[in-house]
Amino acid sequence: QAILAQATLVVGSVRFRAFAVSTMAVQFYDADFKEGLKVKTVKDVEADKFIVAFAQHLKRQGRFEIPKWADVVKTSRSKELPPSDPDWLYVRTASMVRKVYIRAGTGVGGFRKVYGGQQRRGTQTKHFCKSSGKVARYVLQQLEEMGLVEQDENGGRKITKEG
Repeated sequence: QAILAQATLVVGSVRFRAFAVSTMAVQFYDADFKEGLKVKTVKDVEADKFIVAFAQHLKRQGRFEIPKWADVVKTSRSKELPPSDPDWLYVRTASMVRKVYIRAGTGVGGFRKVYGGQQRRGTQTKHFCKSSGKVARYVLQQLEEMGLVEQDENGGRKITKEG
């Protein structure tokens, strides 16, 4: 029973505590969890709280390398500007780790579809456009180097035992 990361998020005058948890129950989060249930998997934690906490954990750990192109790259063809949050790559990585945990076998093409969006084309109708493949590929390669994710024999990625 160990907490991998703990983050306090303050929105206005409301304070939230978020924890990244291992697959075992964490007694500190149980007080904030609904109806007194124990946290046993990542699915038991709300997505936004897990992503914030795991992103902070990745940033504090220092093993995830931020490339020099991260501050100028757009995340999709449909975007006009790069993300305004300087820690956007940590947040995207935490979100991708959660998605790989929930649905093993997701690859770069699947993540391009998940993080894609509507492209505005002026007076024409909106059109769906996939997100950047370089960002998804880079994040998955970094997670493989960290030992959290491995390639699946059926294609895509899956969580390792350490992950």
